[in-house]
Amino acid sequence: MKKLILGMIGFSALLVSCGPKSTAVTGLKYTSSEQLAQGKTIFENSCNKCHALPNPEKHDDMGWIKTLSRMAPKAKLNEEQHQMVYDYLISVNKK
Repeated sequence: MKKLILGMIGFSALLVSCGPKSTAVTGLKYTSSEQLAQGKTIFENSCNKCHALPNPEKHDDMGWIKTLSRMAPKAKLNEEQHQMVYDYLISVNKK
């Protein structure tokens, strides 16, 4: 029984480790108007491929961190693109 439980835990850990990875954004990094414009372009071009663009006011800063951590790997964003999209979204967010 112990072997079965340990095997299930090990298998679960393997499945979790094989999922897409994204470095979590922790706050603003890019603040120049050029970098924010790049973030907007990446947001519009990457996110719009699969679904309608969400309103930047849909989430607060922490909500965007959670959402982008989940969606950036699906959109195949690298860490810099991920950060630029986040920075753009919170720069236009009124929350």
